[in-house]
Amino acid sequence: MKDPYEILGVKKSASAADIKSAYRKLAKKHHPDANKNDPKAASRFAELNMANEILGDETKRKQFDTGEIDAEGKPRFQGFAGAGAGPRGFSRDGFESFSFRAGPGGGFAGGGGGAGFEEVLKSMFGGGGPRARGFDYEAADGGGPDLDLNVTLAVSLEEAANGAEKHVRLPTGKELKVKIPAGIAAGQQIRLKGQGQEVSGLRPGDALVTVTIAPHPLFKIDGNDLRVDVPVALYEAVLGAKVRVPTLGGAVELTIPKNTSSGRAFRLKGKGLPVKGKTAGDLFVTVRVALPDGNDAELEALMEKWRTTKPYNPRNGM
Repeated sequence: MKDPYEILGVKKSASAADIKSAYRKLAKKHHPDANKNDPKAASRFAELNMANEILGDETKRKQFDTGEIDAEGKPRFQGFAGAGAGPRGFSRDGFESFSFRAGPGGGFAGGGGGAGFEEVLKSMFGGGGPRARGFDYEAADGGGPDLDLNVTLAVSLEEAANGAEKHVRLPTGKELKVKIPAGIAAGQQIRLKGQGQEVSGLRPGDALVTVTIAPHPLFKIDGNDLRVDVPVALYEAVLGAKVRVPTLGGAVELTIPKNTSSGRAFRLKGKGLPVKGKTAGDLFVTVRVALPDGNDAELEALMEKWRTTKPYNPRNGM
């Protein structure tokens, strides 16, 4: 993944407000709903969200700046305690690469010396390699060497809800296509069998892809439900109105009854996240009364009249 500063188009000295402003501007420009004919819009949008997740969080931003985490928020490998000081290789994505093949002099390739990996396997399986005594590493008492690879993949909320095909780069540098099933939840894993590390004489491990859902500029996830704030004009709240409300499946009209207070929530059934084999979650729409920008003499005069002739205290009982 690219440098998050480069993705948001800000300098490393940018303030938190600059980062927030840049993200909002780009998220609006590249949102999939505004670029329905662009097949790459969703991936760009997910990339923007991941960059904002790093730089928009003060702690994660410091960790990235100091090299503790990479552009996807994953800890960078710092080496093994007590290992030799030999150079280590990195892939273009910033993952540290290391090989299990025996290097020159019997050490690990790229490591700092010591017994070769195949010699370690011999000692684990009683000499002659793991096949000599008929062992299968998955069935051995100790479980055998862990050849699985773990990687995190960020998807947009739309991709998680509707399903998608994504590309993921493994720590080995290998790139794979991953099918994201509709309704996947954050933290769920997708297992790609046989795509893990390979060692002579053993079955290859698997690649375990943990899915994360990038923050959305409009919706907040609450279990299987979604929440969204919708601004309404003062006269719409007082007189009632029909307003357009965004959903994952497209905008719908919501009837706002008369005298609706700011903060009142309305439920749209089945407009939340899909759940395999179950009813989809709901969308909760919270009304936020928004006053016009700038000073309005007529509105102020009306409010002064109301304050004098029809006073009321909404904080009674608090």
